[in-house]
Amino acid sequence: MIALLDYGAGNLRSVFKALAHVGADVRMVTRPEELDSAHAVVLPGVGAFDDCLNSMHRQELFLGAREFVKTGRPFLGICVGYQALFERSEEFNSCAAGLAVFSGRVVRFSAQPGLKIPQIGWNQVRLLRPECPLYNGIPDQTYFYFVHSFYPQPTDPSIVATETNYGTTFASSVWRDNVFATQFHPEKSQKAGLQLLHNFVALSK
Repeated sequence: MIALLDYGAGNLRSVFKALAHVGADVRMVTRPEELDSAHAVVLPGVGAFDDCLNSMHRQELFLGAREFVKTGRPFLGICVGYQALFERSEEFNSCAAGLAVFSGRVVRFSAQPGLKIPQIGWNQVRLLRPECPLYNGIPDQTYFYFVHSFYPQPTDPSIVATETNYGTTFASSVWRDNVFATQFHPEKSQKAGLQLLHNFVALSK
């Protein structure tokens, strides 16, 4: 069973459908005790960093997620769920502390002539760590779908699995041990996104 953390994220249904499409036994989870039987966890996200973390605290999913990561079972963060894995965010004078699975902060794209913020649409990812199991069968420079104004800056560059350029080059996905996270939305990225989710599901079996 793959647990999909339900803290009120707007894109929950699309992630659920994409995981089910690639063969996952996926269940929406609202309480930490429901994670005990999970083979893997997905933390989705749209919207604001603080809203995500505050909602997770209210449902006791914040500590539940951190404890699950320690079990060594696969964990995937998507978009704001990716950003939540870092220590803090500059979004809207954020006050919430992140999960701090990774060291670093979340920053906003710098305003540049001709650069539209947020980034909305397809962009390429450059594969820096081809051994990352999420990218099995996915070529370098594949396009994925992004919707974001902020992105993490990892303190440790060795965790960066892919990078993408949008006015600046940023870490579009990371990987360390059992924890994976993407700034792009695999559930909105058609064939490549479904392949990535299929690869993640395979890790839970």
